[in-house]
Amino acid sequence: MRILVVEDDRILGEAISQRISRMGHGLDLAQTGLQANHMLAVQEYDLMLLDLNLPDITGHQILQILRKKHSNTPVIVLTARDEMKDRIELLDLGADDYMTKPVDFGELEARCRALLRRSQGQAHNTIEYGNVSLDLQSCSVMVDGHLIELKQREFRLLEVLMSHTGRVLSKEALIEHIYNFNENPNPSVIEIYMTRLRKSLQNSDLQIRTIRGLGYLLEKYHG
Repeated sequence: MRILVVEDDRILGEAISQRISRMGHGLDLAQTGLQANHMLAVQEYDLMLLDLNLPDITGHQILQILRKKHSNTPVIVLTARDEMKDRIELLDLGADDYMTKPVDFGELEARCRALLRRSQGQAHNTIEYGNVSLDLQSCSVMVDGHLIELKQREFRLLEVLMSHTGRVLSKEALIEHIYNFNENPNPSVIEIYMTRLRKSLQNSDLQIRTIRGLGYLLEKYHG
């Protein structure tokens, strides 16, 4: 999944970014409000972690602009403010969750997983399709009850496919979900990951179909 971190404190922003990156998500870091707005204008995100006290425009304004565009991107606000009226105001503006600084990274990861689940219509940390089960917390995959080994990018690629069953996803859309803003991978790298992923899923009842000229479709194998 693609996550945007908006934090003007360089040390904290990089610490959060490193923690989220280790979860295997594509991640972008903005240190000003204007930079965040530019990224939001050109890229769709699965989640945003938003600081309020930014050097130019405020986190409140970023949230207002985002919701006026009718964007459903989940937002976790990170702030030093801890008064009830502040929480109420932020939730009314469209924030989905609220954490006060200093944040506990373990709790932050759990809240990120919860919001990503909710945005995908899932109640649990596990995504199941056919005889494949993907655990978002442990980053593990089971095929018919047997654990299979996947590298991090392949795991996240499978997560995106299993979260969008019935939809054809282009190489560009897949790259947007699993790579950072400053990374420019050749689209052909997706073909390499797909080859590895298909091999790993060969004992499952799922298949990844290539739809020529459009992208990839994950579906149950029909004999």
